[in-house]
Amino acid sequence: MNDNLDNNIYLQALNSAKSGIIITDNKQPDNPIIYCNKSFEEITGYTHNEIIGHNCRFLQAQDRTQPEREMIKDAVKKGKECQLEIRNYRKNGTLFWNELIISPVKNKKGEVTHFIGVQNDITYRKKAENELREEKASAEKKILERTKELHDNEAFLSSIIQTVRESLLVLDSSYRVLSANTHFLNSFKVTPEDTVDKILFELGNHQWDIEPLKELLTKILPTNNPVIDFEVDHDFPYIGRKIMLVNAYRVEFEGQYKDRILIAIEDITEKKEIDRRKDDFLSIASHELKTPLTTIKGFVQILKRIAPEEASGKFLTTLDKVSVNVDRLNNLISELLDTSKIQSGNIEIHNEPFEIDQLIRDTVENLSLATEYNINISSNTNAIIFGDELQISQVINNLISNAIKYSPGSDKIDIYCNRVGNFVKISVTDYGMGISPQDQSKIFERFFRARDIQKKFPGMGIGLYICHEIIAKHNGTLWVESEIGVGSTFNFTLPIIKKE
Repeated sequence: MNDNLDNNIYLQALNSAKSGIIITDNKQPDNPIIYCNKSFEEITGYTHNEIIGHNCRFLQAQDRTQPEREMIKDAVKKGKECQLEIRNYRKNGTLFWNELIISPVKNKKGEVTHFIGVQNDITYRKKAENELREEKASAEKKILERTKELHDNEAFLSSIIQTVRESLLVLDSSYRVLSANTHFLNSFKVTPEDTVDKILFELGNHQWDIEPLKELLTKILPTNNPVIDFEVDHDFPYIGRKIMLVNAYRVEFEGQYKDRILIAIEDITEKKEIDRRKDDFLSIASHELKTPLTTIKGFVQILKRIAPEEASGKFLTTLDKVSVNVDRLNNLISELLDTSKIQSGNIEIHNEPFEIDQLIRDTVENLSLATEYNINISSNTNAIIFGDELQISQVINNLISNAIKYSPGSDKIDIYCNRVGNFVKISVTDYGMGISPQDQSKIFERFFRARDIQKKFPGMGIGLYICHEIIAKHNGTLWVESEIGVGSTFNFTLPIIKKE
């Protein structure tokens, strides 16, 4: 009882700290994060579920040439304390400077079991130091250059606003419209008198007075966080019902041009309708193909059963090939149906408690019958997951199948499952061709296929999209770590049922 009370007090203390704090498990491969406090989430912009299971290096994104990364790696390898300053990137892609202190935690045998990391956002300090150095270097030159820059920026911004084929608005710090480009006026069928010098939220019939959008916009100036792809579905005056995509950014000038907000508005009504029609077509086509395919499969099975004893080997081989290709086509149609259900929000999840270790073993056993690959399993979590066992098996099956498909020069796949905090982390590692950094950011998008594999390997680019959506529906995260020519590791997390 006292231990629980002490633990609760320690957790409250960690969560109340202003510094970001994480704990990693050094006993596990790749030293994954198993705990983070609230401040760490706020500093990085990631949620708790998106952080757990990752190695700390994910905060450096593609900025991998920093010498500090090797210093961290060396400190972890030697089990030593380390203090340094490093460039990190928030979830929205913005850079922040991090003062990082990592300390090893040892057991009674002197073995390093965990690392505690403490980070502080020192972006403003670094910025101030840099500005101070610049001012000392040449104060007068800086003033002259800045004055010219302000005028150039104003002229440049003005030309962009008027020429770009997208609706653009510039607001002041009070959200009053300073300028609207011709595209905005023409698209919404309004005049400059209807728009300029008016509060954004009061334009027209208050169509932009949307509480979530207002909340996001009011956070731009103090936090500099942009509004990215905010969807507005509204019946606008003069033009009818439209779906608009809003992006907003703070434009930093000085003097009389300080604190401007640039808003870009894109009409995606037609694109949404095209996507809807495409999804409807996929759904209808998949259903229509399913029925005759089932009939064909039935006839093939009948032909196999009634094949005469004197039937030639070529006849039986042909039937086997037809059966294999029917199954392959059936799987493709099933994936299309899954995609259609996900897009329409009709995917069904049948949640039941199940043992993740047993599910992994059963899935691998079924796959091992059809491949000569050596699939190694390390999974002894004894964890119970509450979810759709069939769908999670589908995810594991897909990741292993991809690992086999895209590593033709290898014969080994490693599957690792362990606890990370209140989650299990499942990793599927191959030693094949790898994925480029550019493709890693798009690989979970629907119908995306990397250019270098389109001609070499068949597929439609929807398997990983389905996996990503299934894991998201189970309150987990799916991500990839890869290097060209070395291989890829697909990781995903699932929450563990808490024992009362």
